[in-house]
Amino acid sequence: MRRWLPPVAVIAAAIGLWELAARWDLIAEALQIQPFLVPAPSDVAEALWRDRELLADNAWVTGQEVVLGFALALVAGIAFAVILHLSNLLRRSFYPLLMASQTVPVIAIAPILVVWLGYGLGPKLVIIALVCFFPITVNTLDGLRSVDPELPRMMRTLDAGRGQVLRRVELPSALPFLFSGAKIAAVVSVIGAVFGEWSGANQGLGHLILVAQGQVLTDRVFAAVFVLSTIAIAMFGLLSLLERRLAWWRPGPDPTRQPR
Repeated sequence: MRRWLPPVAVIAAAIGLWELAARWDLIAEALQIQPFLVPAPSDVAEALWRDRELLADNAWVTGQEVVLGFALALVAGIAFAVILHLSNLLRRSFYPLLMASQTVPVIAIAPILVVWLGYGLGPKLVIIALVCFFPITVNTLDGLRSVDPELPRMMRTLDAGRGQVLRRVELPSALPFLFSGAKIAAVVSVIGAVFGEWSGANQGLGHLILVAQGQVLTDRVFAAVFVLSTIAIAMFGLLSLLERRLAWWRPGPDPTRQPR
């Protein structure tokens, strides 16, 4: 209760204030817009129920894109981190480029990818993978380089090869770091999916948001955003469960724990 009651209370209070401000037209007056453009939480809930089939169909499309794009980024990020870890020359050469790549807005190159790859699933997977690739790679590489140097030295005294040291010492030690990066990537993966669908798509939650925005159906826009957030939270929760199973020797920190 001590862990869950504070955030639940904050969320309930925020929803209550939003409901009152929307019903009393306080937000609309502050923004100087028409009141129907500011839906109350009850209006969003009504849209979730009224458009449940439409939202479910588009959520299925976006969910597939997110899972496949995240999986692509996970495989590529781990492989690239291992390669950089094993080669000092490659790490010095590519790590600055990896950092510089984050200065390029994905939303700016998304239309180019659509032109190159077409309007199918391909460009959307690439965009999601680009968004997820950086946190997975950087966190995994930091985990591989954070191993106690005494452990590989001890393995080499037992005639262990470089691959055995990597498999038995470095990768297990990097696993908590990998999950930290993966959880960050899971949260932002839906952003990549929306960017991809905005650049060119005829289905998906991102496309639904564009259509609803053009029709001034703001309650449907908020409902689609809520479904997107639910997908991201579900992926984060699933990865947290996997982390407890696979990286059980290093439990994650409790953000509600008081410092000593």
